Amino acid sequence: MSAVGVALGVALDALVGDPRRAHPVAAFGTVAGALERRMYADSRPRGAAYAAACVGATAALGIAADRLTRRHPVARIAVTAAATWAVLGGTTLRREARAIAGPLTAGDLEAARERLPYLVGRDPSCLDETGIARAVVESVAENTSDAVVAPLFWGAVAGLPGLLAYRAVNTLDAMVGHRTPRHTNFGWASARLDDVANWLPARVTGLLTVAAAPLTGGSPRETWRVLRRDGGAHPSPNSGRCEASAAGALGVRLGGRNVYAGRTEDRPALGDGRPPVPADIARANRLSAAVCLAAAAAAVAAAGLGIPGTPRRHIRTHPHTRPRQPKELP
Repeated sequence: MSAVGVALGVALDALVGDPRRAHPVAAFGTVAGALERRMYADSRPRGAAYAAACVGATAALGIAADRLTRRHPVARIAVTAAATWAVLGGTTLRREARAIAGPLTAGDLEAARERLPYLVGRDPSCLDETGIARAVVESVAENTSDAVVAPLFWGAVAGLPGLLAYRAVNTLDAMVGHRTPRHTNFGWASARLDDVANWLPARVTGLLTVAAAPLTGGSPRETWRVLRRDGGAHPSPNSGRCEASAAGALGVRLGGRNVYAGRTEDRPALGDGRPPVPADIARANRLSAAVCLAAAAAAVAAAGLGIPGTPRRHIRTHPHTRPRQPKELP
Protein backbone atom coordinates (compact mmCIF):
# COMPACT_ATOMS: atom_id res chain seq x y z
CA MET A 1 0.00 0.00 0.00
CA SER A 2 0.97 3.64 -0.35
CA ALA A 3 2.39 5.11 2.86
CA VAL A 4 0.83 8.46 1.99
CA GLY A 5 -2.53 6.77 1.43
CA VAL A 6 -2.41 4.99 4.79
CA ALA A 7 -1.52 8.26 6.55
CA LEU A 8 -4.36 10.10 4.81
CA GLY A 9 -6.83 7.34 5.68
CA VAL A 10 -5.82 7.45 9.35
CA ALA A 11 -6.14 11.24 9.32
CA LEU A 12 -9.61 11.02 7.76
CA ASP A 13 -10.77 8.64 10.46
CA ALA A 14 -9.37 10.95 13.13
CA LEU A 15 -11.10 13.99 11.63
CA VAL A 16 -14.52 12.67 10.61
CA GLY A 17 -14.89 9.12 11.95
CA ASP A 18 -17.63 6.96 10.48
CA PRO A 19 -20.41 8.59 8.44
CA ARG A 20 -23.90 8.12 9.82
CA ARG A 21 -25.18 7.04 6.41
CA ALA A 22 -23.79 5.20 3.40
CA HIS A 23 -20.83 3.65 5.18
CA PRO A 24 -19.03 1.06 3.00
CA VAL A 25 -18.98 -1.47 5.85
CA ALA A 26 -22.73 -1.04 6.27
CA ALA A 27 -23.14 -1.69 2.54
CA PHE A 28 -21.13 -4.89 2.92
CA GLY A 29 -23.35 -5.87 5.84
CA THR A 30 -26.47 -5.35 3.74
CA VAL A 31 -25.15 -7.57 0.96
CA ALA A 32 -23.92 -10.18 3.44
CA GLY A 33 -27.30 -10.18 5.18
CA ALA A 34 -29.10 -10.76 1.88
CA LEU A 35 -26.73 -13.61 1.04
CA GLU A 36 -27.26 -15.14 4.47
CA ARG A 37 -31.01 -15.31 3.87
CA ARG A 38 -30.38 -17.22 0.65
CA MET A 39 -27.66 -19.55 1.93
CA TYR A 40 -28.76 -20.17 5.50
CA ALA A 41 -28.96 -23.70 6.86
CA ASP A 42 -28.27 -25.01 10.34
CA SER A 43 -25.01 -26.44 9.06
CA ARG A 44 -21.33 -25.73 9.57
CA PRO A 45 -20.37 -26.54 5.96
CA ARG A 46 -23.04 -24.15 4.66
CA GLY A 47 -21.80 -21.47 7.04
CA ALA A 48 -18.22 -22.05 5.92
CA ALA A 49 -19.27 -21.63 2.28
CA TYR A 50 -21.05 -18.41 3.22
CA ALA A 51 -17.95 -17.02 4.98
CA ALA A 52 -15.72 -18.02 2.06
CA ALA A 53 -18.02 -16.31 -0.44
CA CYS A 54 -18.20 -13.04 1.52
CA VAL A 55 -14.52 -12.82 2.43
CA GLY A 56 -13.36 -14.10 -0.96
CA ALA A 57 -15.39 -11.50 -2.84
CA THR A 58 -14.03 -8.72 -0.65
CA ALA A 59 -10.44 -9.92 -1.05
CA ALA A 60 -10.97 -10.11 -4.83
CA LEU A 61 -12.10 -6.47 -4.78
CA GLY A 62 -8.89 -5.58 -2.97
CA ILE A 63 -6.77 -7.54 -5.45
CA ALA A 64 -8.47 -5.77 -8.37
CA ALA A 65 -7.90 -2.36 -6.78
CA ASP A 66 -4.28 -3.28 -6.12
CA ARG A 67 -3.60 -4.30 -9.71
CA LEU A 68 -5.50 -1.44 -11.35
CA THR A 69 -3.64 1.22 -9.37
CA ARG A 70 -0.18 -0.35 -9.39
CA ARG A 71 1.11 1.94 -12.15
CA HIS A 72 -0.88 5.02 -11.12
CA PRO A 73 0.55 6.57 -7.94
CA VAL A 74 -2.15 9.21 -7.45
CA ALA A 75 -4.94 6.67 -7.85
CA ARG A 76 -3.03 4.32 -5.54
CA ILE A 77 -2.88 6.97 -2.82
CA ALA A 78 -6.59 7.80 -3.21
CA VAL A 79 -7.74 4.16 -3.13
CA THR A 80 -5.51 3.33 -0.17
CA ALA A 81 -6.73 6.37 1.75
CA ALA A 82 -10.38 5.52 1.08
CA ALA A 83 -9.94 1.86 2.02
CA THR A 84 -8.01 2.71 5.20
CA TRP A 85 -10.63 5.23 6.29
CA ALA A 86 -13.45 2.78 5.53
CA VAL A 87 -12.06 -0.05 7.66
CA LEU A 88 -10.92 1.98 10.68
CA GLY A 89 -13.27 2.74 13.55
CA GLY A 90 -11.14 4.13 16.37
CA THR A 91 -12.60 7.63 16.36
CA THR A 92 -16.19 6.42 16.38
CA LEU A 93 -15.35 3.89 19.12
CA ARG A 94 -14.07 6.62 21.42
CA ARG A 95 -16.91 8.94 20.46
CA GLU A 96 -19.50 6.35 21.50
CA ALA A 97 -17.64 5.74 24.76
CA ARG A 98 -17.76 9.49 25.52
CA ALA A 99 -21.48 9.57 24.69
CA ILE A 100 -22.06 7.02 27.47
CA ALA A 101 -19.58 8.55 29.91
CA GLY A 102 -21.31 11.96 29.77
CA PRO A 103 -24.69 10.98 31.26
CA LEU A 104 -23.07 8.35 33.48
CA THR A 105 -20.83 10.98 35.06
CA ALA A 106 -23.82 13.29 35.47
CA GLY A 107 -25.72 10.56 37.33
CA ASP A 108 -28.25 9.96 34.53
CA LEU A 109 -28.20 6.16 34.64
CA GLU A 110 -31.22 5.72 32.34
CA ALA A 111 -29.64 7.82 29.57
CA ALA A 112 -26.42 5.84 29.87
CA ARG A 113 -28.37 2.57 29.67
CA GLU A 114 -30.15 3.84 26.55
CA ARG A 115 -26.87 4.61 24.83
CA LEU A 116 -24.99 1.46 25.85
CA PRO A 117 -26.39 -0.84 23.10
CA TYR A 118 -24.68 1.37 20.50
CA LEU A 119 -21.37 0.07 21.83
CA VAL A 120 -21.89 -3.35 23.46
CA GLY A 121 -24.37 -6.21 23.18
CA ARG A 122 -25.08 -6.63 26.89
CA ASP A 123 -28.48 -6.20 28.47
CA PRO A 124 -28.22 -2.71 30.03
CA SER A 125 -31.34 -3.02 32.20
CA CYS A 126 -29.50 -4.96 34.92
CA LEU A 127 -26.34 -2.81 34.96
CA ASP A 128 -25.56 -0.20 37.58
CA GLU A 129 -23.02 2.61 37.25
CA THR A 130 -20.06 0.29 37.85
CA GLY A 131 -21.41 -2.33 35.43
CA ILE A 132 -21.83 0.22 32.65
CA ALA A 133 -18.38 1.69 33.24
CA ARG A 134 -16.86 -1.80 33.11
CA ALA A 135 -18.73 -2.66 29.91
CA VAL A 136 -17.48 0.50 28.20
CA VAL A 137 -13.86 0.07 29.31
CA GLU A 138 -13.86 -3.58 28.17
CA SER A 139 -15.40 -2.66 24.82
CA VAL A 140 -12.89 0.13 24.21
CA ALA A 141 -10.02 -2.24 25.07
CA GLU A 142 -11.24 -5.05 22.81
CA ASN A 143 -12.27 -2.87 19.90
CA THR A 144 -9.02 -0.94 19.88
CA SER A 145 -7.64 -4.14 18.39
CA ASP A 146 -10.63 -5.03 16.19
CA ALA A 147 -11.26 -1.53 14.84
CA VAL A 148 -7.72 -0.24 14.38
CA VAL A 149 -4.73 -2.47 15.16
CA ALA A 150 -5.98 -5.58 13.33
CA PRO A 151 -6.99 -3.93 10.02
CA LEU A 152 -3.72 -1.96 9.93
CA PHE A 153 -1.79 -5.15 10.76
CA TRP A 154 -3.35 -7.08 7.89
CA GLY A 155 -2.97 -4.10 5.57
CA ALA A 156 0.75 -4.07 6.37
CA VAL A 157 0.97 -7.83 5.78
CA ALA A 158 -1.20 -8.21 2.67
CA GLY A 159 -1.86 -4.72 1.30
CA LEU A 160 -5.29 -3.66 0.10
CA PRO A 161 -6.66 -7.24 -0.05
CA GLY A 162 -5.64 -7.83 3.57
CA LEU A 163 -7.10 -4.52 4.70
CA LEU A 164 -10.52 -5.21 3.14
CA ALA A 165 -10.65 -8.94 3.84
CA TYR A 166 -10.01 -8.42 7.55
CA ARG A 167 -12.90 -5.99 7.83
CA ALA A 168 -15.15 -8.53 6.07
CA VAL A 169 -14.08 -11.25 8.54
CA ASN A 170 -14.67 -9.04 11.56
CA THR A 171 -18.06 -7.85 10.27
CA LEU A 172 -19.23 -11.41 9.63
CA ASP A 173 -18.27 -12.37 13.17
CA ALA A 174 -20.41 -9.50 14.48
CA MET A 175 -23.31 -10.58 12.28
CA VAL A 176 -23.38 -14.38 12.60
CA GLY A 177 -20.59 -15.35 15.01
CA HIS A 178 -22.82 -15.35 18.12
CA ARG A 179 -23.78 -18.45 20.09
CA THR A 180 -27.48 -18.22 19.35
CA PRO A 181 -29.76 -21.08 18.23
CA ARG A 182 -29.72 -19.71 14.67
CA HIS A 183 -25.99 -19.13 14.37
CA THR A 184 -24.31 -21.75 16.56
CA ASN A 185 -23.56 -23.90 13.52
CA PHE A 186 -23.99 -21.50 10.61
CA GLY A 187 -21.77 -18.86 12.22
CA TRP A 188 -19.13 -21.26 13.51
CA ALA A 189 -16.74 -20.76 10.58
CA SER A 190 -17.08 -16.96 10.71
CA ALA A 191 -16.32 -16.93 14.44
CA ARG A 192 -13.30 -19.23 14.10
CA LEU A 193 -11.98 -17.23 11.14
CA ASP A 194 -12.22 -14.07 13.23
CA ASP A 195 -10.30 -15.80 16.04
CA VAL A 196 -7.51 -16.68 13.62
CA ALA A 197 -7.41 -13.22 12.03
CA ASN A 198 -7.19 -11.51 15.42
CA TRP A 199 -4.68 -13.83 17.09
CA LEU A 200 -1.57 -11.82 16.27
CA PRO A 201 -3.15 -8.32 16.27
CA ALA A 202 -4.59 -8.88 19.77
CA ARG A 203 -1.16 -9.71 21.10
CA VAL A 204 0.35 -6.71 19.32
CA THR A 205 -2.37 -4.61 20.97
CA GLY A 206 -1.39 -6.02 24.36
CA LEU A 207 2.27 -5.10 23.81
CA LEU A 208 1.42 -1.59 22.60
CA THR A 209 -0.77 -1.15 25.69
CA VAL A 210 2.18 -2.11 27.88
CA ALA A 211 4.26 0.60 26.19
CA ALA A 212 1.48 3.20 26.46
CA ALA A 213 0.62 2.50 30.13
CA PRO A 214 2.49 5.55 31.53
CA LEU A 215 0.17 7.88 29.58
CA THR A 216 -2.68 6.89 31.92
CA GLY A 217 -0.61 6.72 35.08
CA GLY A 218 0.07 3.01 34.75
CA SER A 219 3.24 0.98 34.99
CA PRO A 220 4.56 -0.99 31.99
CA ARG A 221 5.91 -3.64 34.37
CA GLU A 222 2.56 -4.06 36.13
CA THR A 223 0.68 -4.03 32.82
CA TRP A 224 2.98 -6.76 31.48
CA ARG A 225 2.49 -8.81 34.64
CA VAL A 226 -1.31 -8.66 34.40
CA LEU A 227 -1.22 -9.37 30.66
CA ARG A 228 0.90 -12.48 31.16
CA ARG A 229 -1.10 -13.74 34.13
CA ASP A 230 -4.67 -12.98 33.05
CA GLY A 231 -4.55 -12.69 29.25
CA GLY A 232 -5.36 -16.36 28.74
CA ALA A 233 -8.12 -16.54 31.36
CA HIS A 234 -10.75 -14.93 29.13
CA PRO A 235 -13.03 -17.31 27.16
CA SER A 236 -11.98 -15.56 23.95
CA PRO A 237 -8.46 -16.42 22.75
CA ASN A 238 -7.91 -12.77 21.80
CA SER A 239 -10.13 -10.41 23.80
CA GLY A 240 -8.42 -11.41 27.05
CA ARG A 241 -5.09 -10.02 25.85
CA CYS A 242 -6.61 -6.62 25.09
CA GLU A 243 -8.72 -6.43 28.25
CA ALA A 244 -6.06 -7.76 30.63
CA SER A 245 -3.47 -5.30 29.37
CA ALA A 246 -5.97 -2.44 29.66
CA ALA A 247 -6.83 -3.53 33.22
CA GLY A 248 -3.15 -3.50 34.15
CA ALA A 249 -2.51 -0.11 32.54
CA LEU A 250 -5.57 1.52 34.13
CA GLY A 251 -5.19 -0.17 37.52
CA VAL A 252 -8.74 -1.56 37.46
CA ARG A 253 -10.37 -4.98 37.66
CA LEU A 254 -12.34 -6.15 34.64
CA GLY A 255 -14.38 -9.32 34.08
CA GLY A 256 -17.38 -10.66 35.95
CA ARG A 257 -20.97 -11.49 35.07
CA ASN A 258 -22.34 -10.43 31.66
CA VAL A 259 -25.92 -10.86 30.47
CA TYR A 260 -26.66 -11.06 26.74
CA ALA A 261 -30.35 -11.28 25.76
CA GLY A 262 -31.11 -13.79 28.52
CA ARG A 263 -27.78 -15.64 28.25
CA THR A 264 -25.43 -15.20 31.22
CA GLU A 265 -21.66 -15.57 31.20
CA ASP A 266 -19.43 -15.49 34.28
CA ARG A 267 -15.97 -14.37 33.26
CA PRO A 268 -12.81 -14.48 35.38
CA ALA A 269 -11.39 -11.32 36.90
CA LEU A 270 -8.68 -9.51 34.94
CA GLY A 271 -6.38 -7.26 36.96
CA ASP A 272 -5.98 -6.56 40.66
CA GLY A 273 -7.38 -3.04 40.99
CA ARG A 274 -10.71 -1.55 41.93
CA PRO A 275 -13.86 -1.81 39.78
CA PRO A 276 -14.02 0.81 37.00
CA VAL A 277 -15.74 4.15 37.64
CA PRO A 278 -17.12 6.58 35.02
CA ALA A 279 -13.90 8.62 35.05
CA ASP A 280 -11.99 5.55 33.85
CA ILE A 281 -13.77 5.72 30.49
CA ALA A 282 -11.83 8.87 29.56
CA ARG A 283 -8.60 7.16 30.65
CA ALA A 284 -9.46 4.10 28.55
CA ASN A 285 -10.08 6.39 25.57
CA ARG A 286 -6.71 8.07 26.09
CA LEU A 287 -5.00 4.68 26.25
CA SER A 288 -6.83 3.52 23.13
CA ALA A 289 -5.84 6.67 21.21
CA ALA A 290 -2.17 6.14 22.10
CA VAL A 291 -2.25 2.50 20.99
CA CYS A 292 -4.02 3.43 17.75
CA LEU A 293 -1.48 6.17 17.00
CA ALA A 294 1.41 3.75 17.54
CA ALA A 295 -0.23 1.15 15.28
CA ALA A 296 -0.85 3.78 12.60
CA ALA A 297 2.77 4.94 12.72
CA ALA A 298 3.96 1.35 12.35
CA ALA A 299 1.60 0.75 9.41
CA VAL A 300 2.76 3.91 7.63
CA ALA A 301 6.37 2.89 8.18
CA ALA A 302 5.70 -0.61 6.85
CA ALA A 303 3.99 0.79 3.75
CA GLY A 304 6.88 3.19 3.25
CA LEU A 305 9.45 0.40 3.01
CA GLY A 306 8.34 0.00 -0.58
CA ILE A 307 6.18 2.30 -2.67
CA PRO A 308 3.86 0.20 -4.84
CA GLY A 309 2.41 2.18 -7.69
CA THR A 310 5.78 3.60 -8.73
CA PRO A 311 6.79 1.20 -11.47
CA ARG A 312 10.41 0.50 -12.15
CA ARG A 313 11.39 1.18 -15.72
CA HIS A 314 14.19 -0.52 -17.53
CA ILE A 315 16.73 1.98 -18.80
CA ARG A 316 17.34 1.44 -22.46
CA THR A 317 20.25 3.06 -24.22
CA HIS A 318 20.14 4.16 -27.81
CA PRO A 319 22.34 2.04 -30.07
CA HIS A 320 24.46 5.06 -30.99
CA THR A 321 25.09 5.98 -27.36
CA ARG A 322 26.19 2.54 -26.22
CA PRO A 323 29.87 2.35 -25.30
CA ARG A 324 31.93 0.87 -28.06
CA GLN A 325 33.52 -2.47 -27.45
CA PRO A 326 37.32 -2.47 -27.72
CA LYS A 327 38.61 -3.89 -30.94
CA GLU A 328 40.19 -7.26 -30.78
CA LEU A 329 43.91 -7.25 -31.16
CA PRO A 330 45.20 -9.27 -34.04
